[in-house]
Amino acid sequence: MIEIGIRYLEHYEGLPPLVRMTVGSSGFDLCAACSDVVFIEPGKVVRVPAGFQVSVPHGYEAQVRPRSGLVLNSRIGILNSPGTVDSDFRGEVGIIMYNFGDEDYVVRRGDRIAQIVFCILPEVELVNADELDETKRGSGGFGHTG
Repeated sequence: MIEIGIRYLEHYEGLPPLVRMTVGSSGFDLCAACSDVVFIEPGKVVRVPAGFQVSVPHGYEAQVRPRSGLVLNSRIGILNSPGTVDSDFRGEVGIIMYNFGDEDYVVRRGDRIAQIVFCILPEVELVNADELDETKRGSGGFGHTG
């Protein structure tokens, strides 16, 4: 098991610690650490503070991801998803929320609005290549299969 340091900021006070909601959950739920309600109008983007900092070890990243129920039921998503928290970042984690819906969405302090997943990264070295190996797909992308 990898231990990852977390520092809850003053404006997180009174909110529950980050936890996995079930034994099989890959992510820890993130709560809104806003001091007041946040209104997200349709088509608008808002950064909601998560109220903590993490010390992600070298060779790992943290990914801020949407909660599926929030997207399905309220049409609220996270832009730049997954949002990456690099191992050398020590600032406050924030959630960049977007309203895909037709009505205002209200975020209240303590609402579970996202999840964070910690992932190991392979050591990779990019090397110049005159040619790449061929695949059946080739250069097809962006919906080329229909």
